Amino acid sequence: MKHIGVLTGGGDAPGLNAVIRAVVKSAHTHGGYEVLGIRDGYDGLLDPAGVFTLTPAEVRGILPRGGTILGAANRGNPFARTVMQDGAEVVEDVSDEVIQSIHELHLDSLIVVGGDGTLRISQELFEKGCPMIGVPKTIDNDINGTDVTFGFDTAVSTATDAIDKLHTTAEAHHRVMVLELMGRDAGFIALHAGVAGGADVILIPEIPFSFERVCTTIKTRARRGARFSIIAVAEGAHPVGEEATYRSAGDELYVARLGGIGQVVAQVVESSCKMESRVMVLGHLQRGGGPTAFDRWLATRFGAAAFRLAERGAHGRMVALSGTKITDVSLVEALSQPKRVDLQGDGVRTARNLGLCLGD
Repeated sequence: MKHIGVLTGGGDAPGLNAVIRAVVKSAHTHGGYEVLGIRDGYDGLLDPAGVFTLTPAEVRGILPRGGTILGAANRGNPFARTVMQDGAEVVEDVSDEVIQSIHELHLDSLIVVGGDGTLRISQELFEKGCPMIGVPKTIDNDINGTDVTFGFDTAVSTATDAIDKLHTTAEAHHRVMVLELMGRDAGFIALHAGVAGGADVILIPEIPFSFERVCTTIKTRARRGARFSIIAVAEGAHPVGEEATYRSAGDELYVARLGGIGQVVAQVVESSCKMESRVMVLGHLQRGGGPTAFDRWLATRFGAAAFRLAERGAHGRMVALSGTKITDVSLVEALSQPKRVDLQGDGVRTARNLGLCLGD
């Protein structure tokens, strides 16, 4: 009997359960495998109750469900874990304990489903001798080595639906509606949803914007008879020469939390354009709900492909989508550089062809 572990780390994304289900069903179909579910990311490897057997019965009915039956922890880095000692918080490297747990569980492979942070931990553990296999997950679509990550399509669909609904109220009240979307460093959600939903202005982190350019677009539309406008702005978008807008400060372990750029844009637009403005922050709605058919399909293919890597003992690799085919790349290659919106690519060119304002 071979043993395969599965954990989900980082922020949740629609499709995580589909990956888990595909791994379990593939292992059951082939026989000779036991799949162990690890709760709450890497933290489960440090908890006596953090590991349990996953059978087809445990994954029955989870395909359309959002979230993850395993739980996730986006602050569960075993190389820098916050623990309490003598009533004070200290940061410790507990990676050796995680490695020991992997060995004690007799894991032949550990399938890790996560974003760049979770996968980077996997790479470090692989370099220390652990049998790691990566599955890329992020609604931001910012992992290199794969054309698309699951969760992205669902997030874009949710954001597009919000823009569709904002159109009717914006037109009814002759307002400028600003929709703040997720996207710390990569503006894929804002760009795709903005184009799909017919936004008039799209602001993304990769293109520092000018308030003057944004306001000129709004005023020009008003002169042409358009009495409302829609602005889609990624949370990491920022004016030329300025930093992004932060909601809370970071520290030596955790990055600062973004938030508030939508309010800043709305205030400037209302003051300069003399048009009433409203802000909607979509926030974690983009992470929630059941996955779209595309994300279920992609996540299931990723899970089955991860099992095939485990079956071959091909560790230190990440499953990926290249065109229409499922392939795999080394974790080193996948993490070599982050993926960002290509400013010369088709998406940006399409937005410009349509006359959309990107703030520059």
